[in-house]
Amino acid sequence: MSDKEIFVSVGRRKTAIARARLSRGTGKILVNDKEVEKYFGTQPLTEAALLPVATASLQGAVDADITVKGGGLHGQAGAVSHSLSRAIEKFNPELRAVLKKAGLITRDPRAKERKKSGQPGARKRFQFSKR
Repeated sequence: MSDKEIFVSVGRRKTAIARARLSRGTGKILVNDKEVEKYFGTQPLTEAALLPVATASLQGAVDADITVKGGGLHGQAGAVSHSLSRAIEKFNPELRAVLKKAGLITRDPRAKERKKSGQPGARKRFQFSKR
């Protein structure tokens, strides 16, 4: 067992769930045992996932091991961001105001609405004919 203090948190977005383990370190961030840039592939998704670390100015100061499952890459990037922001809040409670102002602490509740029975979609209705 390592003597490092580890901060564990869970983040969610749509149907994706991310579990982050944050500790002091050199800035190595892994998502599902891959480097975050390789996992997400594109620069915008990588930046979205690492936004809490940049907002709190902790680049190169913390290591994170993140496990994410469910959803697609966009939802997973949001879940990683949410879990990182919650772990950073545990790591240093003084950073809560900064993260809250950037809107990173709040869970985004938007998700796909379920399809209703007897209709073609969640909101769409079959064409109405009077005669």
